[in-house]
Amino acid sequence: MKLSDFIALEEEEKRLAIRHVGVLVAKRKDLDSLVFLFQVGSYYVEAICDREDRAVKEYRVSDNVRFLHPYLESIRIDELLH
Repeated sequence: MKLSDFIALEEEEKRLAIRHVGVLVAKRKDLDSLVFLFQVGSYYVEAICDREDRAVKEYRVSDNVRFLHPYLESIRIDELLH
């Protein structure tokens, strides 16, 4: 599925696409949200979920690696360097 195809999907279709095609890569917490990062083919999708009921509030998509910076900062590599 191409990035443009994903963007054109309805919310329920996006949820199903993530479930069947997406690969969970990382997760992080924002002030009031849980954010799950999925890889779908050659692009990434963030599912921003409410912390209390975990319902998806928004999907963000990008094929730019800068999109990954908030996740890369949390990866500890100290042990790999020794």
